[in-house]
Amino acid sequence: QVQLVESGGGLVQAGGSLRLSCTTCGRPFSTYTMGWFRQAPGKEREFVAAITWSGRTHYADSVKGRFTISRDNAKKTVNLQMNSLEPEDTGVYYCAAKVTEGAPATANEYAYWGQGTQVTVSS
Repeated sequence: QVQLVESGGGLVQAGGSLRLSCTTCGRPFSTYTMGWFRQAPGKEREFVAAITWSGRTHYADSVKGRFTISRDNAKKTVNLQMNSLEPEDTGVYYCAAKVTEGAPATANEYAYWGQGTQVTVSS
């Protein structure tokens, strides 16, 4: 069993930055692919970024160049640095974990999910 807890959400003006963190406990963190997804009101959950156990990263086109995902295996955390935030980035951000490297953008591939943290970007 793996438990995930997100933190770092909040309210920020457009153009600002936020850093989300996800702390895990349970099975060896270093073996998991970790992902971030988000869900805006009235919309489906969408992929934001992922990082494999080997450090390979994947990003949604909408966040490339603005967001950076990283992991610290010793601290069992994964972070999402979000810069140049836009109102369209508003939503609940979820941390997720899965044991395979393939299909990092597919939500159904992830077995474990956090409760989410709210990010609101004002214009």
